[in-house]
Amino acid sequence: MECVNLIVGAGVSGATLARKLAEEKNQKIIVIDSKSHIGGNCYDYRDKNGIMIHQYGSHIFHTSDEKVWSFVRRFTDFNQYMHKVIAIIDGVETTIPFNFNTLYDVFPTTLAKRLEEKLLAKFAYNKKVPILEFQKQDDEDLKFLANYVYEKVFLHYTTKQWGVSPNEVAGAVTARVPVYLSKDNRYFQDKYQGIPLEGYTRMVENMLNHPNIEVRLNTDYKTVKEHFDRIFYTGAIDEFFNYEFGQLPYRSVYFKFEEYDREFYQKNSVVNYPCNYDFTRIHEYKHYLQDKSAKTVIAKEYSEFFELGKNERYYPIPNEETEKLYARYYEKAQTLPNVYFLGRLGDYKYYDMDKAIKRALELFESIQGE
Repeated sequence: MECVNLIVGAGVSGATLARKLAEEKNQKIIVIDSKSHIGGNCYDYRDKNGIMIHQYGSHIFHTSDEKVWSFVRRFTDFNQYMHKVIAIIDGVETTIPFNFNTLYDVFPTTLAKRLEEKLLAKFAYNKKVPILEFQKQDDEDLKFLANYVYEKVFLHYTTKQWGVSPNEVAGAVTARVPVYLSKDNRYFQDKYQGIPLEGYTRMVENMLNHPNIEVRLNTDYKTVKEHFDRIFYTGAIDEFFNYEFGQLPYRSVYFKFEEYDREFYQKNSVVNYPCNYDFTRIHEYKHYLQDKSAKTVIAKEYSEFFELGKNERYYPIPNEETEKLYARYYEKAQTLPNVYFLGRLGDYKYYDMDKAIKRALELFESIQGE
């Protein structure tokens, strides 16, 4: 008898798993998504100006995992874009994470040189030091620098993004905002980096383009009445269980799109505003694929709490309380035969795209004997 699988969610996690099951196991897969499009939060499209717009914020593909890179390259070609982020610090446009170049941008040369020498005496070159660890300094100059970076780069931005003080944010989050003892201005140091030349939506479409895969959009999981041999759920695990133990909290994001009658709005794809304005950053999408247009489109990004029915889940909020709540759902999930949870919402875990794909590939391998 043919095995029929239901995959809930047409983002990169669901599409990766669907392709592996269809291609290597010759199984039938129904992929459903409550949205009107595939791609999940990676969804992009070309607007009337010919600019590739990332609907849910900038997505930059980066990985050092050879298996993941080999897999995605089957479905798209990438350019050689390497992401850099500019921040406005004390009115100066400079690079973040805070590195040696930032040091010389924001401080007088004599002070920057003294700080650089002390940093190199204390830390290994190319080391990334989480900001809260970096604050544990005895030297007065390094203590000054640590407090400066904490306030100008981390404190206000984190408060805007997470809605709480930095002390209430888990270490996994603070580790993403390091002081980087390097002159490498790239935001990521992975071996492979780039943007799909035809966009993420086309990449996911190519993954799902297989005779064994059927895609149904605008379809809620609760409305599906058919029987399936296995269910792979990439939606919110608490929603699957009808919030039996309570709702898992998320941060959400609101994007205010604006079109301007000029070639460029800013000189970089992303500019962060740690201490100014209510938004956290501004995205300008045409930088990613070097789209040519007399006009440009930007998106100002505002962080907010997720509210059911109002906005999208973006970032799980990792802390002791939420980990305990997720553990209760995970424990219940383990009692369900032939039901698997994965992805950012299913695992209640922030994943970069490559990590989401890796998780799906590993799940596929783990179920081979079942």
